[in-house]
Amino acid sequence: MSMLADFLNDLVADVDGLFLFSPSSSFYERFESVETGLVVVAPQNSVGADQFVELPLEFENVRDRVRFGIEGAMDEDLVDAGDAIACALGTFGDDSDTLLRVRADEKMHSGMYDLFTNSRADPSVIRDVFEVAIELGKKGQKGSPVGALFVVGDAGKVMNKSRPLSYNPFEKSHVHVGDPIVNVMLKEFSRLDGAFVISDSGKIVSAYRYLEPGAEGVDIPKGLGARHMAGGAITRDTNATAIVLSESDGLVRAFKGGRLILELDPEDY
Repeated sequence: MSMLADFLNDLVADVDGLFLFSPSSSFYERFESVETGLVVVAPQNSVGADQFVELPLEFENVRDRVRFGIEGAMDEDLVDAGDAIACALGTFGDDSDTLLRVRADEKMHSGMYDLFTNSRADPSVIRDVFEVAIELGKKGQKGSPVGALFVVGDAGKVMNKSRPLSYNPFEKSHVHVGDPIVNVMLKEFSRLDGAFVISDSGKIVSAYRYLEPGAEGVDIPKGLGARHMAGGAITRDTNATAIVLSESDGLVRAFKGGRLILELDPEDY
């Protein structure tokens, strides 16, 4: 047992922060006096922690949950790149049953935290749309690369700032993104021009929309085309989030407030 105690001591030795993921009140109280930077990562700050990172989704994958929490803490200037972080979280249930030691890395600054927080649309809706774009990026359409543009949230204003390119197959439907059958439909329709418009709650409002906002004041990297410019511009003029799959380089990018917040290779996700 002494060897086990030594190993556990090594895990927490000289850490720069202690992260408690969705702790119960009784568990949190045991660490309130810890001098090392104590951060609670949870859907709500129900324990009244001084340092808190919102977890809008309870990621099932422990690695994703930890990466998201650390990225959020870096965005909030609660930790710095290079800091050693001890993470206590529940893997097999609600109780904390897992202890990890993680080094905060600048590579964790992927933009995922910004994508899921402070968005008008429900985080689960953004996740579902994001995963459709990722799968399209990995598989394409019948083995060929495909581009797509999804505009999520503030659908009424987005519709007012766009026009139809063709008949809207979702005009009289009440289907929501996240349904496996609906996701297949999205992948099929992605072959055609125009953007998908999706409401805050995930209802697919329209396909084949031409976004009309001008490009003034939108700063996107050189080499990106009209689809990315349209995605950036519509988020400048509305409270929507745009998720874009590039046909040319296969990367998935996200825009909020007229700026690029995320860029990743679907194969790395």
